[in-house]
Amino acid sequence: MSENTNESIKAATGLIEIAAITAPKGKGVDDIRTRTIYKGTKEHKELVQKMKEYGDKKKLKFFQRDSNNVLESDAIVLISAIAKPPLGLDCGMCGYTCNTIPKKKKINDYYAPVCAFAIVDLGIAIGSASKMAQFLNLDNRVMYSIGATAVEMCLIEGDIVMGIPLSVSSKNIYFDR
Repeated sequence: MSENTNESIKAATGLIEIAAITAPKGKGVDDIRTRTIYKGTKEHKELVQKMKEYGDKKKLKFFQRDSNNVLESDAIVLISAIAKPPLGLDCGMCGYTCNTIPKKKKINDYYAPVCAFAIVDLGIAIGSASKMAQFLNLDNRVMYSIGATAVEMCLIEGDIVMGIPLSVSSKNIYFDR
């Protein structure tokens, strides 16, 4: 990849992070965090390795497949939702009221219980980010496996994390998997 492509990826990931951060949110509460990891960095190599190990530990084969995609990706945008405090709407969607929601604990891959509005906000942010990537003609895919591993590695603050790997190549590496 040329130096110009590297600079273009960095500019594109900045726009993708902006799309996630500025996406509409319930009650306008800023509960979204972003971070980008670039190909060839120490974090990139560690993420690929940890995805393989985490997949083996959980006996989930798709982590292996996804780690191969991440290895070939030019960048990975992490997007997380951090739900503290709950929004105060007492909607009950999380199974509690805002005053009775217990302290979060890690259950499987993520922390729970989480305010349902934070989960909705995360979905909107992911949609905005992936749409921006598509608009910029970057091949991309939303991956749970990246997010679960990122939580395990403490790569980004958040209760729930998803990853969007990005690729600049003549063929979409996320298509024939």
